[in-house]
Amino acid sequence: MTLASKITIARILLIPIFMVFMLVPGIPYGNYIAAFIFVVASVTDSLDGHIARSRNQVTTFGKFLDPLADKLLVTSALIILVEQGKVPSAIAFIIVAREFLVSGLRMVAVTEGKVIAASMLGKIKTVIQLVAIVVILMDNMPFSLIGVPAADILLYVALFLTLWSGIDYFVVNRHVLNFGTKEDETK
Repeated sequence: MTLASKITIARILLIPIFMVFMLVPGIPYGNYIAAFIFVVASVTDSLDGHIARSRNQVTTFGKFLDPLADKLLVTSALIILVEQGKVPSAIAFIIVAREFLVSGLRMVAVTEGKVIAASMLGKIKTVIQLVAIVVILMDNMPFSLIGVPAADILLYVALFLTLWSGIDYFVVNRHVLNFGTKEDETK
């Protein structure tokens, strides 16, 4: 197993620890510790990819596990934040639904022998989502000290980028879905 895959597995193993600090009541500074764990897990996403590419150790296992780890991390945070009333369920649903839809599009592409790489817009969306989640976990600190609702602003920017990047993936890769031609319909 490559070092990059081990880092990805470590990211997945951080998720239940993150969840404990978010869900167990009475842990002093639990949400701040959870935010720190979330940041560490988020940083490992860039780290494992960099290591895999720089060492020429990109594996099928890594290609499968890395995006899964990202989705598990973000989804676990969103579900908890919805439960705690810090993120509207509709926003969480849209973010998670977009991930399912784009993953489905990628699976269809693979069956056609095509690969849909992450777009720059998708990468920016991910960074903004992660930053928004961290700011929400930190109860909008330090922005609350100056009265700026950064958590809300970042969440809505993340929502916008989620929608935009999701639409972009489908527009750019619509050929993958091959809705058929008039010739196909007559057969």
